[in-house]
Amino acid sequence: MKIITYNINGIRAGITKGLIEWIEATNADVVCFQEVKSTPEQVDLSLFQQLGYNSWWMPAEKKGYSGVAIFSKITPRNIAYGCGIERYDKEGRVIRIDFDTFSVLNVYMPSGSSGDERQAFKYQWLEDFYQYVTELKKEIPHLVICGDYNICHQAIDIHNPKANAQTSGFLPEERAWMTRFFESGFVDAFRYFNTEPHHYTWWSYRAGARGKNLGWRIDYHAVTESLAADLQRTVILPEAKHSDHCPVLLEINRR
Repeated sequence: MKIITYNINGIRAGITKGLIEWIEATNADVVCFQEVKSTPEQVDLSLFQQLGYNSWWMPAEKKGYSGVAIFSKITPRNIAYGCGIERYDKEGRVIRIDFDTFSVLNVYMPSGSSGDERQAFKYQWLEDFYQYVTELKKEIPHLVICGDYNICHQAIDIHNPKANAQTSGFLPEERAWMTRFFESGFVDAFRYFNTEPHHYTWWSYRAGARGKNLGWRIDYHAVTESLAADLQRTVILPEAKHSDHCPVLLEINRR
């Protein structure tokens, strides 16, 4: 099964930049979008349906903000909307689909870059999400959690770790949370295969950062250790340019 995670930064804008044609060429089984910034009623879903995809959405209450959606060619046996915590669910941050042998959870974690208030919100989210996932694993032991985590885990994941040491997304507390998260029973699927530097999934629009590959790796597939033996490959796809992020593809031997 091919599973893509992609912060599309506005799915309607992505469609105008060739997203449909790209998805057709990629032929993934499951595509997890973050920051769709729309409701399904605002999107011509027939474009995706013609390619064999059904979709499930968890939009934000605020118009044009946040929101996650999963597109799948394989019909899940169950769809779970949100994480059950109102302040996060109204921002459209979590949706999950369950297959027979594993589940895919699509998450858009908060950014703290706009100021202290949102950074505090992010820290509370991290603690609440950790507890949510800890309980979820008891129910669903085989789990893929993909999405925009808004955190670079290690120095290798950011182009200038020294200059960004006090920047939201690379703060010591955030990085420590990622370590705690992975040590709780998850594998960073990309690093499972690739330990080389200069692989990023987000670039600032400023100063030609993408052309210079001055980026951050903040988009992940985290898989439970029980699925590690089923991993086939994980690749970052920087040539896809519908967003300030790029997609990440996971291939896993599961159905």
